[in-house]
Amino acid sequence: MSRFRTLDDLDAADRTILVRVDLNLPMQDGEVTDFTRVDRVLPTIRELIDRGARVVLLSHFGRPKGQVNPDMSLRPVAEAVANRLNRPVTFADDCIGAGAEAAIMSIGAGEVALLENLRFHPGEESNDNTFAAALAALGDGYVNDAFSCSHRAHASTAALAHKLPAAAGRNMEAELSALSAALEKPQRPVAAVVGGAKISTKLDVLGHLIERVDFLIIGGAMANTFLHAEGYDVGASLCESDLADTARAITTKAKDKGCEILLPQDALVADALEAGITTETVSIKAVPTEKMILDVGPKTVSDLEKRLTSWHTILWNGPLGAFEFPPFDAGTVALAKAAAARTQAGDLISVAGGGDTVAALRHAGVVDDFTYVSTAGGAFLEWLEGKELPGVKALAIDQS
Repeated sequence: MSRFRTLDDLDAADRTILVRVDLNLPMQDGEVTDFTRVDRVLPTIRELIDRGARVVLLSHFGRPKGQVNPDMSLRPVAEAVANRLNRPVTFADDCIGAGAEAAIMSIGAGEVALLENLRFHPGEESNDNTFAAALAALGDGYVNDAFSCSHRAHASTAALAHKLPAAAGRNMEAELSALSAALEKPQRPVAAVVGGAKISTKLDVLGHLIERVDFLIIGGAMANTFLHAEGYDVGASLCESDLADTARAITTKAKDKGCEILLPQDALVADALEAGITTETVSIKAVPTEKMILDVGPKTVSDLEKRLTSWHTILWNGPLGAFEFPPFDAGTVALAKAAAARTQAGDLISVAGGGDTVAALRHAGVVDDFTYVSTAGGAFLEWLEGKELPGVKALAIDQS
């Protein structure tokens, strides 16, 4: 990963700093239901306030497709940010032009404004240079603190960074440092947990990881396809049988790269995915024809917990089972707690990300006990695939 500028490199005193954040928050009946993304960017906002900057927040909300849509206004979010920040946040009815200029002119050093939804303008998603120039005209410096948006070459994440002195915010800095520690310069042995329903959605992830990790734990329904490819009967389980050759090719490549793939040895099975249904623990060699594999079994968990004691880095994307329906959460919860315990003891670097992963770790009660848990979603997945993220590249000191 290239070196990138941070807030330490940015002159902020008595300057107007445009800060790209991700305030695409979950809402219900006009109220924010999860403040995680706000809380992640508060350190950057507060630091800029303390340094005497006029802080101007830029964000998208929803998918208005370049049209003004009152249902996707950021106005309700301004109040939420103000409450978490414990200070007023001025709201502008546009993100460029007279409305934005007036809102910025109304704030002083150490004060905050939030501009209206960037995606009300088609130039945002098309990375239009003219739109980026209109944004740049509003400020003296630029900070990107939205890793979750940086896999898109949009005007506010890519073009704008080239028009003003630019730096990564503290949230972005923490994310990039954690990702680098997990894959680019890891403490070995390094293991990756990859779960999910289908191999087809994570082919690029698997291909990238087997070249960089020592152990690859495959869980969730996608493990069924690998088991099927090895000749096991997975009963009525979800399985992409048409990708058996692909699974075998991945296994062969992993062996060539010195990466050991770990598949379930036993499983918790049931007739259907329902809470409270009768379950049975069986060997992978003896899955009943009419039953579905819905979680890894205790033997698998025990083996992974023992192996975990020798690993120094773990990267996690996807649950081991259908954790939303207890008792099919047991495998995920047990391994998550074991990883959290080793992390807290200072023996493991643990980095996790992806929507289902965050939900699973929160369910296990260990989100705050991992080294870093990314809320980036698509950007985290594309990083796992080894793709270059435009918003990150734009911040690089040694761009090429």
